[in-house]
Amino acid sequence: MVKLANLRKTFGRIVAVDDLSLEIQPGEVFGLLGPNGAGKTTTVNMAIGLLRPDAGTVELDGQGSPEQRAVRRKIGVAPQEMAIYTELTGEENVSFFGRLQGLTGRELAKRVAWSLDFVGLTDRRRDRAKTYSGGMQRRLNLAIAIVHDPDLLLLDEPTVGVDPQSRNAIFERIEALQERGRTIVYTTHYMEEAQRLCDRVCIIDHGEVLALDTVDALIATHGGNSIVRAQTAEGETRIETDDPVAELKRLQEAGTLEHFRVDRPDLEQVFLNLTGRHLRD
Repeated sequence: MVKLANLRKTFGRIVAVDDLSLEIQPGEVFGLLGPNGAGKTTTVNMAIGLLRPDAGTVELDGQGSPEQRAVRRKIGVAPQEMAIYTELTGEENVSFFGRLQGLTGRELAKRVAWSLDFVGLTDRRRDRAKTYSGGMQRRLNLAIAIVHDPDLLLLDEPTVGVDPQSRNAIFERIEALQERGRTIVYTTHYMEEAQRLCDRVCIIDHGEVLALDTVDALIATHGGNSIVRAQTAEGETRIETDDPVAELKRLQEAGTLEHFRVDRPDLEQVFLNLTGRHLRD
C-alpha cells in the first residue's frame, strides 16, 4: 500500500530523513515511533505529498506519487493539530471536508451521516465544534479523515489529551476500520497503544530506521531480560534473567521466597534501548 524508497529530506544543515526505506502492507496497522525530532512528521508529510523529498520515491497502492491528485484521494489524514473549524457544527465540518474530496449531493449526505455515526457524534452533529469536549473533537477529526472512504489512513497522535473512555472509543474505531480492510499508519508516543493496535512497528531516530518488526519480535530481539524482584528472608533481591520461572523456582526451593514481582520487557523498553534515555526537546 505504501512504498518509501531511499527517502532523504534536509532543512538547511539539518538532515531530517536519511535514506529511509520501508513498505506498508494492505490492511495492516503500522506503527511509526520515534523521539521528538526523529523524522516521523517529515516522513509522514512526504508519504502524503505535503513535502517533496530531496531524493527517493513515494508510491501509494502501486498508483504513483501522492503528488498526483487522484492518488491523494486514497489518503485520509487526522493530524495531531486538529483540522476542524470550531465555529461550524460537527456536520458542517465533515460536509465541508467531504466537498473538498469531491463528494456532492446524496453521496455526500450519506458519507457525512455514516462518518458521524461511526465516531459516535450523530446526536451532537448540529452543535458547534467549540462546544465539544477534547475527546469529541478528536473523534470529529477522525470523521473528517474517513468521510471520503480512503484506503489509507494516517493518524498522527490521535489520542493526545483525551480521557480513557474517548481513547478506548478511538481504539475500537481503528480496529473496526482495519476489519473493513483499511490500511492505517499510526504515530504515537504511547507505547501501550502501539503494542495493542499495531501489526508491525517501525522505530526511527535521526531520520533512519532503527528497527522494524512485529511487537513480539521487537521485544524478543531488543527488549532485554526480565527483572525478578523478590523478597526473601535475607531481604529484597533483584535478578536480571532470561528465564524468570527458573529463578523463582530456585528461590522457592531454597525456602526463602516470601513474595515477588516479575517485570517483563515491553515495547517501551525496546524504544528506550534503541533510542536512549536522554531527554529530547
